[in-house]
Amino acid sequence: MPKLNRPRHGSLQFYPRKRADKFLPRVNWDAVQNIKDEGILGFVGYKVGMASATVKDDTPNSMTKGRKITMPVTILEVPNMKIYSIRFYKNRKVMKDVVVSGDKELKRIVKLGKEMKKTDEIDKLKDYDDIRVIAYSLPKQNDLKKTPDIIELAVNAKDKLAFVKNLVGKEIALNDVLKWSLVDVRGLTKGKGLQGPVRRFGINLKQHKSEKGVRRPGSLGPWHPNYVTFRTPMAGQLGMFTRTHYNLRVIGNGNIKDGKLKKKGGFRHYGEIKGNYIILAGSVQGPQKRQILITPAFRPSKKQSREKYELVEVMT
Repeated sequence: MPKLNRPRHGSLQFYPRKRADKFLPRVNWDAVQNIKDEGILGFVGYKVGMASATVKDDTPNSMTKGRKITMPVTILEVPNMKIYSIRFYKNRKVMKDVVVSGDKELKRIVKLGKEMKKTDEIDKLKDYDDIRVIAYSLPKQNDLKKTPDIIELAVNAKDKLAFVKNLVGKEIALNDVLKWSLVDVRGLTKGKGLQGPVRRFGINLKQHKSEKGVRRPGSLGPWHPNYVTFRTPMAGQLGMFTRTHYNLRVIGNGNIKDGKLKKKGGFRHYGEIKGNYIILAGSVQGPQKRQILITPAFRPSKKQSREKYELVEVMT
């Protein structure tokens, strides 16, 4: 009989395993900005739930080409966004942050503490390397919550300043941004609270007559060094971790008024969709109503780039 070997689970790359500080994580925009598409390189959505979708496979050289197949999908509702401020960078450091939003409702909900400046003053700034925008979502459009989610988004355009100035004061819809067939989604996983090492790292249960516990490691470490290293699987927080899903296929998008996506009584633990939505192949981390940042895929594989699916029906 071969020797049983089951090493502990859990990559050390994800340490420290603690709750994330914020729901929307920061993004390495220098890597994402390498794509060809112009526009704002991000959008905030809210997870509605999962469903099954019937699609027509148009992928070349596929075994199911021309046939209808069923796949699991995730539905995200994406209300409009607006620009709060324009951020100027010099040598990868913030040089100037100019507030351009005069939304009185935003000031009542969020403590801002900055004065609004005219867009004419922006033209005087010349010594900068990059421009990004601080945008906020409008979740009140779908009665999800009152407080908007604010995040920094990169801009990809030949004349970034002129492009951003054209969007100041306007609502940015998903159709104005979405030009990508593959996307990356960033967000937090479901929170599980305090869990032991068996569930947290997948270690084996010890023999039932063990003196010092069955659901714990046999040894916390050697005599020397005489301390417990961080690699030892121990109890702690599980979930509410920042994770990224790469290269999710966009199956479809639209507005609820189109009548293509309906569910009587609304979706479980979410309610009714009242605006724009996007349908992604596969699963997305987090529970219902979790905010998700959608960005273009910055490292798409050749196989995934060739995949083509035409949405036929969503079975909710």
